[in-house]
Amino acid sequence: MRFERRQLLRTLSFAFGSSFIWNRNQLSVAAQTATQPKVSPAPTAAAARDGIAGETEMEKVTGIGGFFFRAKDPKALGLWYRQHLGISVIPTTAEEHGWQQEAGSTAFAPFPETSNYFGDANKVWMLNFRVRDLDKMAAQLEAAGIAVKIDPQSYPYGRFARVHDPEGNPIELWQPKVPDTKG
Repeated sequence: MRFERRQLLRTLSFAFGSSFIWNRNQLSVAAQTATQPKVSPAPTAAAARDGIAGETEMEKVTGIGGFFFRAKDPKALGLWYRQHLGISVIPTTAEEHGWQQEAGSTAFAPFPETSNYFGDANKVWMLNFRVRDLDKMAAQLEAAGIAVKIDPQSYPYGRFARVHDPEGNPIELWQPKVPDTKG
């Protein structure tokens, strides 16, 4: 289990250009100099459940259950996401089905408030969607008149492109690198 976490952190480090993996000396210095958040101490049972005491595995969320955000025209924006990215909004009848995402890793990373990574400094979030074929997705979007900027660099963890929805929200498309299955 520790290897999987370490590998995920290493991948995220590459993805976001910083090191999440510190040795014990770096952690010690960070712990001594960092401002600690003010939180209430957890009860003993919760501490054990959360993996704080002993080797008990922490209870974790299993995935993103929803993404909710404000829009100037929610109906039109929902339609745009369905038409161009295949994402269904919340079902309104028992016959409809919500969007089902495929299993895969999900990067979860707060960025510095001053980051330029999202493009527009007024945007406080950016979606990153996994895609099977970045070139096909880009061609499909461009055929619909949507500007796509493909990052020319190929990274060890895949390829990326940037688009914006009709309200200017940044969307990153990610084609994960397929692991080499050669023996």
